Amino acid sequence: MYSLVGEVTRAIKAKDASRPVAFANGDLQYLDIIATEAKDFDVFGTNVYRGSSFRDLFDRVKTAISIPVMLTEFGADAWNARDLREDQRSQAKYLLAQWQEIYEQTAGHGRTGNAIGGFTFQWTDGWWKFGQERRLTEHDTNASWSNAAYADDYVKGENNMNEEWWGIVAKGPVDSRGQVPLYPRAAFYALQQAYQLDPYAPTSSASAITMHFAAISPTDVERRARADRAAMGGEGSSRVSISGLRLELQTFNTGGSKLRTPKAADPASTLYPSFQRFDRMESYYADITARPSETFSATLSLNVLGNVPGNPIDEIFYENRGRARTVLTDGTPLRLNGIDRLSVYRASVSWDDRNFRLDGFYRTSHYHWGYEGDFFGLYREANYGKNIDIYNGNAPAGVEFTGKRKLAGLKLAFGPELWWGANPTAIAKYGRQFGETHITAMYQEDVAKLNASASSSSFAIPIPQARRATLHLADTIAGFGVEAGGIWAGATRVGVPFQLADGSRVLQDKIKNSDAFGSKARLTYSTGRYNWYAQGAIMGLVADGGPTSVQTFTGWSLKDTGLNNQWNTISGLSARFGSFEIAPILLYQKPIVGPVPFNTPAPGCPRNVVDDPFAVRANRETYGAGLLLTFDPTPATWMYAWDSDMREDARFAANVGYVYRRLPTTMDAAIGILADGRTTFAFPGATPARSLYEVRSRIVSKVARDVRLIANLYTGTAEPNGNDPRLLHRSGVDLRLVKQHVKVMAAAKLNDWGPFDYHRDFNLTFPKQWLTDVSYSIGTPQWWDLPETKFGVRGTWRALNKYSPRFCPERVSDLTTGVPTCDPTAPSTNGSEWELRTFLTVAW
Repeated sequence: MYSLVGEVTRAIKAKDASRPVAFANGDLQYLDIIATEAKDFDVFGTNVYRGSSFRDLFDRVKTAISIPVMLTEFGADAWNARDLREDQRSQAKYLLAQWQEIYEQTAGHGRTGNAIGGFTFQWTDGWWKFGQERRLTEHDTNASWSNAAYADDYVKGENNMNEEWWGIVAKGPVDSRGQVPLYPRAAFYALQQAYQLDPYAPTSSASAITMHFAAISPTDVERRARADRAAMGGEGSSRVSISGLRLELQTFNTGGSKLRTPKAADPASTLYPSFQRFDRMESYYADITARPSETFSATLSLNVLGNVPGNPIDEIFYENRGRARTVLTDGTPLRLNGIDRLSVYRASVSWDDRNFRLDGFYRTSHYHWGYEGDFFGLYREANYGKNIDIYNGNAPAGVEFTGKRKLAGLKLAFGPELWWGANPTAIAKYGRQFGETHITAMYQEDVAKLNASASSSSFAIPIPQARRATLHLADTIAGFGVEAGGIWAGATRVGVPFQLADGSRVLQDKIKNSDAFGSKARLTYSTGRYNWYAQGAIMGLVADGGPTSVQTFTGWSLKDTGLNNQWNTISGLSARFGSFEIAPILLYQKPIVGPVPFNTPAPGCPRNVVDDPFAVRANRETYGAGLLLTFDPTPATWMYAWDSDMREDARFAANVGYVYRRLPTTMDAAIGILADGRTTFAFPGATPARSLYEVRSRIVSKVARDVRLIANLYTGTAEPNGNDPRLLHRSGVDLRLVKQHVKVMAAAKLNDWGPFDYHRDFNLTFPKQWLTDVSYSIGTPQWWDLPETKFGVRGTWRALNKYSPRFCPERVSDLTTGVPTCDPTAPSTNGSEWELRTFLTVAW
């Protein structure tokens, strides 16, 4: 590498001999090689973290290469890892000592004389440095490396360097305009005074430099920093604060033709939408944060309802919990209004101790452990976006414990519903490095069954209690990443009987101990341009893990489901040529025991996950193939990162992916939920054997500095979750455009399901769906649906036919009751429904 530095230096000087050339090194590493191979450059730059003094650095550089020294990185962090507190005084003390030495080492002050200045690391805190891709809004206090030169918080055998705390200016939480407020620390004011002295002035003698720096008191500048921050509102005396308020005001105008929805509401009806025309909604939020110490914080977010509308055409939403309900009192109906008006919207707890980190969560997301040795996906990611509000989910709810120091490598998670639908469970994970091999062991124990009926709105399909254990080994051998693991799960179902279909015969067997075991192995090879992986697994009848959350090189469409009762093999390759990338993938999976078809003679019937020890669903036999083509001229902002919508900086980037699945058999039955939202049932069967294909494309364009466009397009065939055999041929596009304060969203769908799960369960589709949303925000509009101050209007229009909910071309008398009832199958042209919504959101 250093010979290359020398070669580049000579090439620059050949073009322009007057231009100085500098090079940034890591401390004084390989200084002897630099003196030989790269001796022609003019300034030696170096990143140095030696505490309060650079010691022999200037002398050694002068002896080896005798050129000026520029400190390209140096400084001190502002977090005391020993005492677990911000330590502005210590940071200021170290920086003053470092800068005093730089001044003293400049020419003409009696020392080495080769210092020409430096760059303090850093201007403001880097909140991204610990999690890199996650916890970007959290100021982590994790110490990632040890340095005895910083004695104020050094403890032998422990880390004390906190990468997110090096700024001389601190960050505050993002404000309503999307801006990050900054608060100068003591080090800022210390350096502000230090820079008043010009080291090259005629009066700047060595003694003048000493006197100048001695006059700057770290204690005084710390007082000033804290006083100024308090005056700016960034730091107060109260340990409890209102950290966020939000009000949402909306109006709804609805209508349509050939609709079941009445013009006026019927108080006795429980169907929604309950009427057409006008209604309104008010919803208010308050976030209360307690911070009893710098290492502990808790936030409670409350929601208060005003009026709850009855006419939105998207009838399921968070606030619908406050709708009026009718109950029986002594046999007499009583209509209750104003119920469930106050609710805990979400809550979180964060406690960062020397020995552990504890995170508590209720309706706030958490990450999976797939990159930490959870090879079989036991601990599932809980990040549900809008769905957590749409279905009023109460998950995730629980606690994560991460060990430090002697407990490093240990993680625990426990709670009543760690992810949506999870039973009350406890999970333990422990990982250690042995030579080049990393070994991880996990254990999970469900302590009870989820009481889904206890929730007022959300519902999850109940699943059997589980007991699981896994072992995972990871190593690198001859350039290949090698992973292998085993799972033991489902032992609680040993001895439970199940049916098998053998042609026209129905057989019965029982779960054996051996059915609880499974194994998986994966090979990866990555060289930059070429990335390849191959995986194989065999999972016993009840050896069920969780879905694979680790990103592959070939997209998300064809992946290991992690389910029991299957064996599978997957392989994919990604090859990059300039700005283009091509990524083919192949998959084959087959259940060990196949499904029970719906036409199996009695007493046979399709299995399901509630009544049987296992079922064939996503693990059905599949021949899969896919091809993903990508054009991305700025691969540093990877198009497949989770936050690519915000970070992709290409003028134009796009992909197109094709996925084909041949499904030679049917499946077992899915579990459906009746209209009351509480009662589950098993569908009588499943969709038939068939082939499916899908083409998807995503376009991201930073059209101009203040204009950004994202579009998603799809077309292909699809099938429902239930047993309706109708095959869909669907297409659609959604588009988001932001220009300064204006955000436009638009979507169009042809012959596709509606927005809710029950639409796909029962194969309820709309011939056409159009949506347009235009809003104006105070700050830069959020790409995702996050709180911000804005107002706007949204229009939705849908065509209706016999496959659509609420389609009512004519009414016929019910043969039993004589009450006129909608007949969606009556010959008719299409109907329609529409909604015009206005909204004002104020967040601060």
